[in-house]
Order: sequence, then C-alpha cells, then structure tokens
Amino acid sequence: MRVAVIGTGYVGLTTAVSLAMNGHDVLGIDLVEAKIVQLQKGKSPIYEPGLEEALALVLKRGNLEFTTNIADAREAEILFVCVGTPESADGTADLSYVYAAASDVEALHRSAPRKRVVVIKSTVPVGTGDRIAEKLRELDGLHVVSNPEFLREGNALEDALHPSRIVIGTAHEAAAETMEQLYQGVNAPRVATTRANAELIKYASNAFLATRISFMNELARLSGALGTDIVTVALGMGLDSRIGPEFLRAGVGYGGSCFPKDTIALLQLAHQNGISMSILEKVREVNATQPIWFLEQLHKRQGNVAGKKIAVLGLAFKPETDDIREAPSLKILEALQNAGATVAAYDPIAAQVVRPLFPQVEYVGNPAEAFKGAHAALLITEWKECIHLDWEAIKSDMAVPLLLDGRNAWPSQSLKDAGFDYTGVGRS
Repeated sequence: MRVAVIGTGYVGLTTAVSLAMNGHDVLGIDLVEAKIVQLQKGKSPIYEPGLEEALALVLKRGNLEFTTNIADAREAEILFVCVGTPESADGTADLSYVYAAASDVEALHRSAPRKRVVVIKSTVPVGTGDRIAEKLRELDGLHVVSNPEFLREGNALEDALHPSRIVIGTAHEAAAETMEQLYQGVNAPRVATTRANAELIKYASNAFLATRISFMNELARLSGALGTDIVTVALGMGLDSRIGPEFLRAGVGYGGSCFPKDTIALLQLAHQNGISMSILEKVREVNATQPIWFLEQLHKRQGNVAGKKIAVLGLAFKPETDDIREAPSLKILEALQNAGATVAAYDPIAAQVVRPLFPQVEYVGNPAEAFKGAHAALLITEWKECIHLDWEAIKSDMAVPLLLDGRNAWPSQSLKDAGFDYTGVGRS
C-alpha cells in the first residue's frame, strides 16, 4: 500500500521504517529540512537499536522516501499523523501540531481527492479523533482512524514489527478494512473499537504502567525501613498470574516522553470532567520525589558531599536510548551540583545530549574513569557497560567504596562480600 507518515520523530520514523520493512511504499514527511536531508542519507536523528540499519535497508530497497512537501503524498492511500503532543504549561496535551497536520491533510485532499484514511497515531486526549473527523467531514472519501502506538524506547522497532496488540478505532467499515489490509500478515491481537475508546486505551495503558512503577518505589521505601528485600518481594509478587513480573522493579523513578506527559494529561482530562483520580496524583508525587529520596540515602552515608567526587553512571531515562526527557539523572545532577559535589558522569549515548545542560559535570569515556577517586558512585541507568565491571579494580580506585544502586542491578551480595558499602533501592 502507499502510505505517508507525517512527522519523523521517535514514533513517526519507527512507524515509517517498520511499514516499509513490511513491504509498503512509504513517504516520510517533516517540516525540518535538515532532518529530512539526514534521513535521506540513511542517518537516524534518534538512537534506537537496529533503527538506523533498518532505515538504510529500506532506503536501498526503495520502499521509503522522505520529503518536506506534503503535496508529494497525493497518491497515498493512508496518511499517518505522528507529530508530537508535548505537555502544555497547564499539563494538558498541546495539540497544535496535530491540528496543523490535519489542516495539511485537508489541503492535500482538496487538491488531490481520492479514497484515503487518516490515521491518528499521536497520543491525543479522548475526543480528539472525533473532532478532527468533524473538521474533515465534508471531504468525500476521507475517514479518520485512531491507531495508538505502544512502543517501548529501546525496543521500538521490534514492537512496531511484532506489536503486543493493534487497536483500530473507527466506526467506518471501509476504513477498518483498509487498516486490516495494511496490517495483513502482522500476527497480533486486534481490538476494533471507537476512536474515543482507542484514545483512552493508550492513556490508560501508560497510566497503569506508571502506577505499577510508583507503587513499587513507594513499597521499596517501606522495604528499606523494614530491612526486607524489594527484589525478592517483587519476584514473589510477579509469580502471581494476576499481577505478572513486568514493571515491578523499584528504582529512581520513571522518565521519558510518555509516562510523565500522559499521566498529567489524563489527570487534566479527568479534572475537566469533574472526576478525581487521587491514585494517579499520588503516582506522580511518588515519581517526583523518588530521586530526592534516593539522594537522601547518599547523604545518610556520606554526609556533606561538598567538595567530594560523586560518580554518576547512566544519564538516559532508560538503557538503549538517548532520550533524557524527564530523566531522573537530571534532578540528581542538579541536586549534586547545588550541594557542591564534583560530578563525573558516564553514559554511552546520552552524555552528548546532557552536556549542554550541565557543562560543569566531567563526562568520562568509560565507567572505570568515573569511579577513580570517587567518594560514592550512583547507578542511575542500567546500561550493560555500567553493570559488568572489574569490581576489584574499582574498589582500589575509589576514595570511598560507597555504591548506591538506583536500579538494583549490581551484584549486591558479592559487592558487600568484597568490602563495598552497598545500598540498593529497598534492599535488605
């Protein structure tokens, strides 16, 4: 099928590449000319494992092209809207890019009418798809579908090619059939529903996952006070088939582009409709305070950190991405600098993105350099390079062998046995 994807950010680029890999002829559209030039050369503007290699492959095959001009999509049967919906000052989703894309689609369809499906893949508040459909209702042959994405950063291409489910929101039979044709051969459960239901499925999914994380982080604080081990507790919980093991890992909090903005957007939507969502409000409160709670564990053991070297391992909000949006590391770097600490940081991908924000931090080329002379080391992102280390050499290099494991990823017992002062998140 002939497909156009409006927006070549994280979701748009992954969507375009995955559809091209599945044999469709795809046109990626973006207003930023420099980005389009970069993509035409096979260079991805974002880091995502396997994405750049797949991009080069489909470009070579001729399944994927890029342009800044939406008029080039006149032959497209399906138009995906994959633009950003950032958080506004009041916490609501900023839909200006979505409505601008809808206006571009309207202009395209008026100049080159044909049967088309407009697919809203951007995360939008409930009712947005219906409002766009109303805006475009006078255009014959044009139908609006909600088809939310469920991509995990660091695993996005795999999720796009092998999705956990495909949600298709539309009341129009022909549009639904077009979407089934698009996803023919993709083995995943289908949910056929309304646009509003599809939109709420996306928000509800992210809010529930965020809730699991914050629940475990709050439970980890209690576990630390009780002297119990949150890792073992999570294992026992996860074996219950009603709960499952996913998103039960305690840590320094969630970040990224989805959970923070989607939880606040859902809260604002609830408030606008006179509904209280106190659980979700607590989720956000726990997440906001978790990095501060983690640093309190450092101060309990190290006291005043002014003039002391602190190693920070990992800056991205999770491994296998360069995304630092709402990353816990940013709060931690700021707090350490405000406390007068000297910070040495390592991240294999995200350091170059963080450097302009914290130019006074020393950014080192490998984890071992960060530990040298350090009075404490904090694991913030569990990159494999930050976990599999020569601990004997590290112990001799550190000024004080104090380790704070913000992801419960270091080998706690063997480190204690080796003479390290080890502290995890809610670990005995």
